[in-house]
Amino acid sequence: MRAVIDTNVLVSGLLWRGTPHALIEEAQAGSFTIVSSPALLGELSAVLRRRKFRAILSRSRTDPDRLLGNLRRLAEMVDPPPLVDPVSRDPDDDKVLAAAIAARADLIVSGDADLLTLRRHEGIRIVDPATALARLRRQAGRSPAG
Repeated sequence: MRAVIDTNVLVSGLLWRGTPHALIEEAQAGSFTIVSSPALLGELSAVLRRRKFRAILSRSRTDPDRLLGNLRRLAEMVDPPPLVDPVSRDPDDDKVLAAAIAARADLIVSGDADLLTLRRHEGIRIVDPATALARLRRQAGRSPAG
């Protein structure tokens, strides 16, 4: 399975435990492929550099560059053209949709209501992290709880 994971989910998964972190662990274990793009990694970089995340990064003895480097090694990169017409209520979310189309992704994983309300785009399901994790575990023949 191939999935584009939205910035909000990646930030949660990289900085805290919980379902988004479990998704990243599944990708590290080879259960699925994270797909990203230069635009999405640029957005992630900007978010991780926000002042509000400095303390947690310091406590974790890491920094945005290390997290981004690890994600670059884990993810498959695509460089999609922009969508011809706007789709999402939030134009920034169209970068996620464009990456998913270019990657022929199976899923888009997001916590963003503007994307989740679409439910599907170009045949690609848009789901929250818990739904994505349950689907991965079902496919692997494991119980959704882990």
